[in-house]
Amino acid sequence: MSGKDDSVREALAKKGAFGKDIDLDAYEEGDRDADAVKDLEDSEYRRYMENVGVVADEMERSGTLMFIDNGMSHCSPKTQEGLEMSTVSQALKDHDGLKEFMWNAMDPAKDKYTAKTYLEDGDGFFIRVKSGHHIKNPVQSCMLLNKNKSIQNLHNIIVVEDGASLEMITGCSTIRHANDAVHVGVTEIYLGEGSNLTYSMIHSWGDKTSVRPRTRCVVGRNSNYVNNYVIMNPVGNLQSLPVADLAEGASATYNTVCIAHEGSDIDTGGLVNLNGPGSRAEIMSRSISMGGKMCARGRLVGNSPGVKAHLECRSIILKDGGATLAIPELEAHAADVEMTHEAAVGKIARDQIEYIMSRGLDEDQAVSMIVRGFLSGSINGLPESLQKELDSAIEQANLGD
Repeated sequence: MSGKDDSVREALAKKGAFGKDIDLDAYEEGDRDADAVKDLEDSEYRRYMENVGVVADEMERSGTLMFIDNGMSHCSPKTQEGLEMSTVSQALKDHDGLKEFMWNAMDPAKDKYTAKTYLEDGDGFFIRVKSGHHIKNPVQSCMLLNKNKSIQNLHNIIVVEDGASLEMITGCSTIRHANDAVHVGVTEIYLGEGSNLTYSMIHSWGDKTSVRPRTRCVVGRNSNYVNNYVIMNPVGNLQSLPVADLAEGASATYNTVCIAHEGSDIDTGGLVNLNGPGSRAEIMSRSISMGGKMCARGRLVGNSPGVKAHLECRSIILKDGGATLAIPELEAHAADVEMTHEAAVGKIARDQIEYIMSRGLDEDQAVSMIVRGFLSGSINGLPESLQKELDSAIEQANLGD
């Protein structure tokens, strides 16, 4: 065993920095031999897919990848120059071990979740966009938990080379009979110079599911990275703090939209290291507590002159018994930086409710309309395809009307 493996093995006892500690020994590794899903439209999983923005007809998608538990069950790239899609295990063979990308952005000893994924050699999807290519329609991926008392350990790698662009939609869900399971998704993202990536996640888990995404993006010079995260339905507990490291002139935007239902414990946000001169970042969070616990974290670290960054957290409590916490942090290590933050926690104003009720709606309907407006207007500049998925998720959410 190598020295690196020894240190990673020691990290199996290392709790996550935030969130509830999960006893991983109580769960077994998910199946790697997933049944092939040839026709998404005729699949038994279709309703779970479409509930998280993964469309079965694929008409407006450049390709689809699906993992059920720990195995790939579907991969259907459309013929398009410059786009490569496969499993990470296959990419390791095709690209001489992925030496530039394999566990380079993410430290496998970060905590017990990354350590377990590393030591169990978790597979996942590999997506590469070659230099100068712009993928017309989004690539979509779907991660499904299908076995109770199991862990889904996935390791994904996305590479967008110089002057290239990609939009990606990732939908994750729990099949009803697999409610008490754990999802660990380690994702390493690498953007070259002058490239663009919009990476959007829509999650719909079970009310006993534990979720631990681990994402880190290395953003090259003058590149742009947008990370959107949406969760509308109940979840047991979720903890996520994706990280972006920005080079000179690069930018990162994090948008989070969450509803914490009764019994749910959600701790999410974003961390951006503005390492290059003139880099820019924005972290925006909108959350609703409907009796659940909601923690919105945001951390901006200015390490170079000329950086600009803003952090904003807004939360509404709709039901007593819930809790919401906003933790905005700014840290600067250079004199010439411009960094701001604001946070607000409150309730819906009575005059707003009464105004809408005067138009013929009852109180529950009025509250629901205000909440939908609060959530749906929270992400600016979304691609039209994803805005439709967000609006659909909000409409399907149980907002008490």
